[in-house]
Amino acid sequence: MLTRREFIISTAALAGTGSAIACPAPAFTGKEHGVLMLNAACADPDAPNVFEPAILRINSGDRVTFVPTDAGHNSASKRGMIPEGAEPWNGAIDANMTVDFTVPGIYGHICVPHYEWGMVGLIVVGNDMSNLKSVKKIRHPGNARKVFRALLKELEAKA
Repeated sequence: MLTRREFIISTAALAGTGSAIACPAPAFTGKEHGVLMLNAACADPDAPNVFEPAILRINSGDRVTFVPTDAGHNSASKRGMIPEGAEPWNGAIDANMTVDFTVPGIYGHICVPHYEWGMVGLIVVGNDMSNLKSVKKIRHPGNARKVFRALLKELEAKA
C-alpha cells in the first residue's frame, strides 16, 4: 500500500507535472470548497503542519470543508480574527469540519495542536477586508506569528 506522499509523487510523475507536486484537491464544486490539513506541504515536505490552501477566497454563502488528510489536525476559528457577527467554530481532531460563511470579511483559523508551530490559515469572504485592522492586532505564539504575518502581507499585496 502506498503512503499518501508516495501516491502524490507517483500521480504527479504519471501526469508529467514537473518538480512541483500538487496535493489532490478535495472533490468540491461551485459554492463548496475544501482545505486540506496536512503534516507537510505537498510542494515542500520541509514545511510541516499546513493548511492547503493557506489563503482561500470565497463568496458569501459558500461552504468550506476542512479535510484531515493527515492525522492529528483540526480547524478552529481564531478568537479576534473573524468578522463581527460571524459564528466561531472548533472542529474535532481527525474529523471533517464544514463551515458555512455568511458574514463577509477575513477569518483566521488555526489547528489547535499545531497553532504555535504555525499551522494557520486565512479565508476571505466576499473580497471584504474591512476587519483587516483588527485581524492584524491579534498576537500569536511561536511560528504562528511569522506565518500569519506572511499570509497577511500576501493578502494585502493581492488586494
